[in-house]
Amino acid sequence: VFHHGRQINCASGEFEALTELATICAMCNDSSVDYNETKHVYEKVGEATETALVVLCEKMNVYGTNKVGLSPRDLGNVCNRVIQQKWKKEFTLEFSRDRKSMSAFCIPSSGGTNAKMFVKGAPEGVLNRCTHVRVNGQRIPLTQKITQKIVDQCIHYGTGRDTLRCLALGTIDSPPDPRNMNLEDSSQFILYEKDITFVGVVGMLDPPRAEVIPSIKECRMAGIRVIMITGDNKNTAEAIGRRIGLFAEDEDSTGKAFTGREFDDLPPEQQSDACRRAKLFARVEPTHKSKIVEFLQSHGEITAMTGDGVNDAPALKKSEIGIAMGSGTAVAKTASEMVLADDNFATIVAAVEEGRAIYNNMKQFIRYLISSNIGEVVSIFLVAALGIPEALIPVQLLWVNLVTDGLPATALGFNPPDLDIMDRPPRSAGESLISKWLFFRYMAVGSYVGLATVGAAMWWFLLYEDGPQISYYQLTHWMRCEIEPENFVDLDCAVFEDAHPNAMALSVLVTIEMFNALNSLSENQSLLVMPPWKNIWLVSSIALSLSLHFVILYVEILATIFQITPLTLVEWFAVLKISFPVILLDEVLKFIARNYIDGEVVCRAGDYEKPIKKRVSHTLLTFVMLTTLCVGYFYWLLKPYWSQLMHAFGMDLQSNPNSFHLHSHGDL
Repeated sequence: VFHHGRQINCASGEFEALTELATICAMCNDSSVDYNETKHVYEKVGEATETALVVLCEKMNVYGTNKVGLSPRDLGNVCNRVIQQKWKKEFTLEFSRDRKSMSAFCIPSSGGTNAKMFVKGAPEGVLNRCTHVRVNGQRIPLTQKITQKIVDQCIHYGTGRDTLRCLALGTIDSPPDPRNMNLEDSSQFILYEKDITFVGVVGMLDPPRAEVIPSIKECRMAGIRVIMITGDNKNTAEAIGRRIGLFAEDEDSTGKAFTGREFDDLPPEQQSDACRRAKLFARVEPTHKSKIVEFLQSHGEITAMTGDGVNDAPALKKSEIGIAMGSGTAVAKTASEMVLADDNFATIVAAVEEGRAIYNNMKQFIRYLISSNIGEVVSIFLVAALGIPEALIPVQLLWVNLVTDGLPATALGFNPPDLDIMDRPPRSAGESLISKWLFFRYMAVGSYVGLATVGAAMWWFLLYEDGPQISYYQLTHWMRCEIEPENFVDLDCAVFEDAHPNAMALSVLVTIEMFNALNSLSENQSLLVMPPWKNIWLVSSIALSLSLHFVILYVEILATIFQITPLTLVEWFAVLKISFPVILLDEVLKFIARNYIDGEVVCRAGDYEKPIKKRVSHTLLTFVMLTTLCVGYFYWLLKPYWSQLMHAFGMDLQSNPNSFHLHSHGDL
C-alpha cells in the first residue's frame, strides 16, 4: 500500500481510516479467494467485485497478521478472517438497484451494544444519504464542498487512464433497532440506510479484454451495431466505451449515452429515437433491458442480448438471441439460446463469423449439386434434341450422382470463411436462399456442363484425328445408317456403338464437376484469392473421385459394366480443354457478382456507413463479358480442327441441303 508514492504500514495506526475501510470490505462481502493446487493460482469464489475487495483487505493487513508458515490456501483469506472474527454479521440488507447499495448489520464479537451497519455501494447512491465524513478518526459534518470534492475524485478515477470502477464505503454508527426493521420488504431498506458516515472510496481496475477492441471494429465492419448496457457510472462507462472503440476519442456522446433514469424521463417517442442512435446505457435496471429490446425490435432490428443474472432473464427471452454468461445463473442460461463458456465478447463475434460461414457453405453445397444436375439434364436433352447417339447411359449417371459428386459435395462443408465474410452487411431474415442472380448462375454453369458433355462425344465423332470424322448429318441421322447406305458411304454403322464417345462424355462430366467443386470454394471470391488448398478436404475428395473414375475406366471388368474404354493422352488433353472453361465462366460470374450484381449496398452500424458496391447495367456487362469469353476460348479450342469442322458441315450441305431441318417423328 502506498501513500503519495511512499509505502506505508497499514497496521501502524497512522491511518485509522484504513482499518475501518478494510472492515467494511471484509464484512460487506460473501466472496472469497481459493487456491487452486493443480494450477498453482488463486481463483475467485463469488462475484469478481467482492473478490477484489477481499484481495484489497489481504494486501492492507490492517491488524498486522503474521503470515509466516501459512499454507497458500490459508494465505488467501487470513486477514479477512481476522476482521470477521472481531465482528459478527447479524443480517444483510441485499443490494437493490433503486438505492444502489447494500449493507451488513454487525455487532462486536466481544459483546456490547455498539452495533454498526457497514454500507457499500455506488458513490452517487451512497453520498446522497451521507451526513458526515470520517476524517482522522473524527466524525465531521459532510459539507457541499467536501461532497463535490469526493464526486470529482470519483469522476477522475472513473474517467482517467485506468477507468476504475468506484465503490463508496460508509458506516451507520447508530443503526435502527433490528426489531423495528421489516427485512422482508426490500423497498424499506433505503429508510434504514440513512445518516451514513462516509469512510472512503475504492477503485477497481476492470480492464476490457485485449480482444474486445478488434471485435468491436469487426462488428462495425460487419454491419453489427454494438450497444453497451451496464450498471456502472455513466462517466466510467463512457471512458471504457472510448477505450474499446465504441466511441471515437473526440466523439460527442450527447444523445448517444443515457443513464437508466435519463431514459425513463424521456417520452416514448424520444425513447424510441434514443434506441436508434444510442451506443451506451449506464446505471440501468433489468426493465430497461427489456424496453431497449422492444424498441430495437420495433425498428426491424435483430437483437442479441447478453446477461448473467436472474433479473436479465426477461430481456434474454425477449431478444431473438439470448446470450448468457457461462458464469451466470441457471435461470439466465435457461432463458438463453446461447451460453458463453468463456464469458468473452470476442466469442460472440467468432460465432457470427462461423454462422455466416455455415450459411455460405450450405449455399455452395446446393449450388454445386444443382448446377451439376442441371448439366446432366441439359446433356440428356441435347442428345434427344440433336438425335445423336446416347452420350451417357443410366448406370453412368447413377455412378456420377451417387459416388463421384458425393465426395466433393460433402467436403464443401469444410470450406473456410470467405476473406470478406465479416465485411458484408447482415442478410435479411426473409432473404431467399436462391436469388434470381444465383439461379442464373446455376443455369449458366449447368448449361455449359451439359454442352461440354455432349460436345465431347461429338468431338470424337466429328473432329478427332483417330476418330471416324463423320459429317454432322451422319451423326444426327445415325439411326438411318443401315436404311440409307448412300449417305453413309465407307462407314461401318458399328462406329455409333463405339465406347469411346461415352468414355469422353463421362470423363468430361466427371472432370468438369471436379472443376465446378473448386468453383464452389467461395460464392464470390476468385480461386486466385481462395486457392484450392484452403480446403484440403475438398482437394482430397476430388483426388479420390478422380481415382475412382480411373478405376472404372482402366479396370477392364468395370469398363465393360459401364460401357466405356480407356482414353489416350490426346483424348485426355481434349477432356481438360473442354472442361476448363467452367472455371473461366464462373470466374467471370464471380467478378460481376463482386463488383456489380449486389447493387449499391450500404453497411450501416450506428452512425457508421460503408459503401459496398455500385450498381451499373450488369445485364449488358454480363452478356458482353460472357460472349467475349466464349468466342475467344472456343476459337482457340476449335482452331486446330477448323478444316475437319468445315469438312463435316460442308459435306452436309453438298449431300443433303435439308440436313439442318428438324428431325421427323420417324427419324427419332
